[in-house]
Amino acid sequence: MVAWLTVVWVALWQDLSVMTVLGGVLVAVLVLLVFPLPPVRLDVRVRPLHLLRLVVRFAADVVVSSVQVARVVLRPARPLRNAIVEVNLRTPSEFVLTIVAEMTCLIPGSLVIEARRSTHTLFLHVLDVGDEVGVERFRQGVLDQEARVVRALGRHVDHLDDRPAPTSGDAR
Repeated sequence: MVAWLTVVWVALWQDLSVMTVLGGVLVAVLVLLVFPLPPVRLDVRVRPLHLLRLVVRFAADVVVSSVQVARVVLRPARPLRNAIVEVNLRTPSEFVLTIVAEMTCLIPGSLVIEARRSTHTLFLHVLDVGDEVGVERFRQGVLDQEARVVRALGRHVDHLDDRPAPTSGDAR
């Protein structure tokens, strides 16, 4: 953390000199002493093949969603049917919740409006879902994304296949 904060300090000063680096180290140590970070427990196990699948599928989702959003925006005026969708994740990990929420936000047409850590639930605004079938398709897509994240970065994957995906809440 000291090294990273020092790099940021040097970048902010835009001067790579001995005094700037030493000043950056001093400021970094001082910041970490005054504002200590809480301990982070990451139960992560990287699986390279699954990580590659996650990245490739994410890139494909971004491209497909971008085309869909462009089509919605450029087509003649037609009433949109947006929805707020509740998705209960199966993995009780804040790390997975955060990664899934961020990846879902980066895909055009969806936006996380609330993430409840206590219940591992995401509430998402979805552009032009159409009907209940579209809502369920989107919900299943988020659960599939969660499964890909857990298989790529999680230590325990047994729970993904043992129980059916929970579906609670209706589109609002």
